[in-house]
Amino acid sequence: MILHRRRRMVAALLLSVILLTTACNAKTPGRFDQVQKESTQQKKGQSIAKTATQGSEFNKLFPDAGDGYQRVYTQEKKGFAEAKLKKGGKDMALLSISDTTSTPSAAAKFSKSTKKIGGYPAIEVGKTQTAILVGKYQVKALSRDPSFTAGDRADWLEKFNLNRLANLK
Repeated sequence: MILHRRRRMVAALLLSVILLTTACNAKTPGRFDQVQKESTQQKKGQSIAKTATQGSEFNKLFPDAGDGYQRVYTQEKKGFAEAKLKKGGKDMALLSISDTTSTPSAAAKFSKSTKKIGGYPAIEVGKTQTAILVGKYQVKALSRDPSFTAGDRADWLEKFNLNRLANLK
């Protein structure tokens, strides 16, 4: 009986020593640790304005699905809402509304716009993105499939409830 107790005590002591020595060793940095540190630091200072509109308010303003399209909401947070536009199981486009209160530079890029969609200033970003500015809200359509053209993006932007969006407080 005494021998059995001593064995248990020695085993517990050895286990404690092993745990203590491995826990105190300095961790060697992994190959992603520096990138993680940098990306975490970049987010400092970024914040959503307290006056930004809740994303749930935007969901009511997205266009209804139809003509074989399916609308699938993918993200909603303060100041932003996003939905995928699918057809035949394929992602055709991303539709979004964002409150530019937190990012004034997003609204500033519309100041030199000469194009209008639905009566609001519009810009093309690259070959896959169209955006309009409705008051303080940016409404975007981003092609995810090559067959979803700039014309399609403009049509879908006009389907948003833009008048109601313009009157959101």
